[in-house]
Amino acid sequence: MSRRRRWNRLPPVTVVDLDGLADAVDPARLTAEQFVQLIEVLHVLGDAGTGIDLAAMRTETFLRFLGRASREQVDALVAHPDLRPVVFAELFRRMAEHLAADDLRAVVHWRFTGPDGEDRFETVIDRGRCTSGPDPTADPRVTITIDPADFLRAVTGAAALPVLFLSGRVKVKGDIAFAAGLLGHFDLP
Repeated sequence: MSRRRRWNRLPPVTVVDLDGLADAVDPARLTAEQFVQLIEVLHVLGDAGTGIDLAAMRTETFLRFLGRASREQVDALVAHPDLRPVVFAELFRRMAEHLAADDLRAVVHWRFTGPDGEDRFETVIDRGRCTSGPDPTADPRVTITIDPADFLRAVTGAAALPVLFLSGRVKVKGDIAFAAGLLGHFDLP
């Protein structure tokens, strides 16, 4: 083979099994800071176009990984001002993919309150389609106010939304019955 041809060859593509990585990493062996750094590295690599990205992880793996994190690790993650919106956008994207209600029409406003202010999201469910974003576009059927860490724990199954509601950790304005069954409209693993 000529020298010229060797230089023109591309390096082999490396496939990273993110699901295997997430399953292999035991959050209990990481400090809260290390857990946040791991999520940050995955985000940075995804932004750099490496193909190693949180979005490449299966939903089941993503939720299981976050669900295995300690309260301290989740608190540190949602306290990170750059990563909190990334993780929330990823959760809402996955919720849209797992909507299990073809005839439902509803608008949900989410208010995530924390020590550094408030994040807002809107979820619009319209006959089998689900979109979410930070800007409100319509009047809500329900507004749910919740601590960001409690929301992560509820979505991953580490906490029960009704228990959080009964303990006063979730505030609902609007259709309370709809809010109580909201997560049931998604087939999240």
